[in-house]
Amino acid sequence: MKKSNKHINLIKKIQKIRSRNNANWMNILKLAFKYAPKEATKLMKKINNDDKKISNLVNQLTK
Repeated sequence: MKKSNKHINLIKKIQKIRSRNNANWMNILKLAFKYAPKEATKLMKKINNDDKKISNLVNQLTK
């Protein structure tokens, strides 16, 4: 049971850090679209395409 609690505590710490990091990422995204919308759109398309590739690989792992 101790290992389980340790894992839960680590997951909570990761979640807290990721939450802050996600907020930072969204702030950068807002700035990008405000000051360079065309460039931001191109980058978001690339990010989205790579995210789709990652999702496909995860699907292969979970079959």
